Amino acid sequence: MKNNFLQLIEDQDNPVLFDGAMGTVLHGRGESFEGSFEELNLSNPALIAEIHREYIEAGAQVIMTNTFGANRFKLAENGLEEKLEEINCAGVQLAKKVVQASFKDVLVAGDVGPLGVRLAPFGRVKPEQARQAFAEQIRALVSCDVDLIIIETISDLYEAKEAVRAAKENSDLPIVASMTYTRDDRTLLGDSPEKVAQMIYDAGADILGINCSGGPAQILRILKRMNNTVPDAKFSVMPNAGWPERVSGRIMYSAGPEYFGEYALAFRHAGAIIIGGCCGTTPTHIKAMKTALDNTPAEKYKDTSQIRILQKSEPVPRSDKKSQLAEKMASGKFAISVEMDPPRGLSIHKVQAGAGLMADVGADVISVADSPMARMRMSPWAVCDLIQRDVGIETTLHFPTRGRNLLRVQGDLLAAHAIGIRNIFVVMGDPTEIGDYPEAMDNYDLVPSGLIRLVKEGFNLGVDHAGVQIGEPTNFFVGSALNLAPRNPEREIKIIQRKIESGADFFLTQPVFEPEKAKEFLDFYAETYGPLSKPLLAGVLPLYNSRHANFLHNEVPGIHIPEQDLDRIKDAGENSAKEGVQMAIELIEKIKGWGQGIYLMPPFGRFEMGAEIIEAVKEE
Repeated sequence: MKNNFLQLIEDQDNPVLFDGAMGTVLHGRGESFEGSFEELNLSNPALIAEIHREYIEAGAQVIMTNTFGANRFKLAENGLEEKLEEINCAGVQLAKKVVQASFKDVLVAGDVGPLGVRLAPFGRVKPEQARQAFAEQIRALVSCDVDLIIIETISDLYEAKEAVRAAKENSDLPIVASMTYTRDDRTLLGDSPEKVAQMIYDAGADILGINCSGGPAQILRILKRMNNTVPDAKFSVMPNAGWPERVSGRIMYSAGPEYFGEYALAFRHAGAIIIGGCCGTTPTHIKAMKTALDNTPAEKYKDTSQIRILQKSEPVPRSDKKSQLAEKMASGKFAISVEMDPPRGLSIHKVQAGAGLMADVGADVISVADSPMARMRMSPWAVCDLIQRDVGIETTLHFPTRGRNLLRVQGDLLAAHAIGIRNIFVVMGDPTEIGDYPEAMDNYDLVPSGLIRLVKEGFNLGVDHAGVQIGEPTNFFVGSALNLAPRNPEREIKIIQRKIESGADFFLTQPVFEPEKAKEFLDFYAETYGPLSKPLLAGVLPLYNSRHANFLHNEVPGIHIPEQDLDRIKDAGENSAKEGVQMAIELIEKIKGWGQGIYLMPPFGRFEMGAEIIEAVKEE
C-alpha cells in the first residue's frame, strides 16, 4: 500500500502545502529562545496545539511536529536528554490530536533539525555518532506513527547525509532532506546547490529541500540550480520571511504574506512539489500561498526571473594617480561613482568589462566593495589595481575596520597607497557571522571614526598611529557612510558630526527611494550643525523588475520603496527594466537639489542600465 504522503503528491496538480514557522511564532507569543521549545510539548501542549490548529485552518496539508531540536545534543543543553523519547512522542501525539479534531485530511511530518554540534573534521563528533543521534530521534518519531520524516535546516552536507542514512535505516517512510544556505547561495561550509542536490539525491532522500536561508528570492535561485542538476528529483522549498533584523531586542522578518503568495507561483513554476515557510512565517503567509496557488492556474503564470550579465572588455587609457574625485568635488561638479563587487574566483573579466563600459559613458570612479555580506571574494586591492591599470578609471577602495587590528590596518593603508589608490571608503564592515565563515575572527581595534582620524591626522601627515615617521605623507581622500533614513535621527546626526570632526572628506549613502524624506533628514541635521559641510553621494539602485522591487522592499532592512513606485514598475511589465532606468533618472534630478553626486549600483551586473542612466544625467 502506497504511503499517504506519496499518494497526496500524486493526486494533486499543485504543490503540497506545509505549515510555517514554529519557533519564531512561539517567540512572538512570549517564549524565550533561551529555553527548549520542544519541552513545551510537555509543559504547555495547549500553546503548541493552538499553533498547529492555526496552520491547518490556513490551509496546510502537512504540519510538522514541534521536535526540531529534540535530539540528544540539543536537549542536553537544557538537561532534557533523558526525556528524548517522551518529548518526541508528545510532539507527534499533539499534532495528531489537532488533526483529528479538525476533521481534515492533514498529515503529520516528524521534524528533525540539526544536531547543534560540528562533525569531524570541523568538530569532535564523529559521523557515526551523529548518525546514532539522528537514529534515536527518528525511531521515537516513527514509533508514534508519523507519516513522513523531514530533515531540515542542515548546514553541513555530511551531517545531512548521516541524517538521511539514519532515516533510511530506521524507517520506510518518505524522507525530505532540506539544507540551508548563506547569503552567497552556498552552505555554511561552502558547498554549492549543485553539489548538495547530487549528494543528497544519491544518499537516497525522496525529496530534496531548501529551507530557512534568506527570503523567497534566494530560495528560488537555488531551487532552479538544484533542479537543473538533478532534473529527476522532487523538490521542497520553505523560505524565511526575508533576512532577520533585530529591532528593539526582538528578531523581525520583513517579507509579508502577499509577497509569499506571489512566490508560491514561482516555486510551482520552477518545479517545487512541496511549499511551506520557515523562520518569520505565520499562518497568514501559508494562507496567502494557498490562495495564490488555488486561484492561479499553472498555465496562466509567466516566469519573469531570468537575469543576464553584460560582458564587455575594452580597456581605456590609464589615468594619473591623483584623486580626480577629490578635484571634482572641490570644483562643485556633480560626481558619479559606480559600485562593483570583486569576483568570487580568479576571473576578473566581467569586472573589467563593466568598469570599461562605465568609463566609456563618463563615470568618475569605480567603488570596489570588500567582502560584501562577509562573503569570500577576491581582495579589492587587486581589483582596484587591475581596474586602474588596465581600464584607466579611478577607483575607491572600500576599507572595513572589522577583522583588522592596528597592525593590519596600517599595513593595508600603505599597500593601497603604494599601488595608486587614493580614495578609500571607511566602513565598519559586515559581521562574519552572516557570511561564509561565521567563526572567523571578527575583532577590530578601530571604529570607522577612529580609522578616519588615523588616516587624516596620521598617515596624511606622514606618521603612523604611534607617531613614527612613515616617509612621505599619504594623500588619501576619505569617505564614510551616512544613513538618510535612520530609525533614530538624533543619534545619526551625532555620528555624522563625529565622522566630520575626525576628518571625513565625503559621504556615501544606501539606496535612496524617497528623496523628499532624505532632504528632510538633511534639513534636520542642519538645524543642529548647519548645512552638511561635506560632499554627499546619494545611493541610486535602479529597479530591474517588479520582483526585484518587492525583494528590496520586503527583504532588505532599511529600504522602503513607495507604493506608487512599486505599482509603476509592476505596470511596466516586460518594459520594467526600461522603466527602472527612467525612474532612476527622475530620482537623480531630485537628488541634484541637495546632493553633489550619486553612488550608482547597477542591479545584477546590468551595467547597460547604468550606462543609460549616466548618459542621461552626465554633466559636462
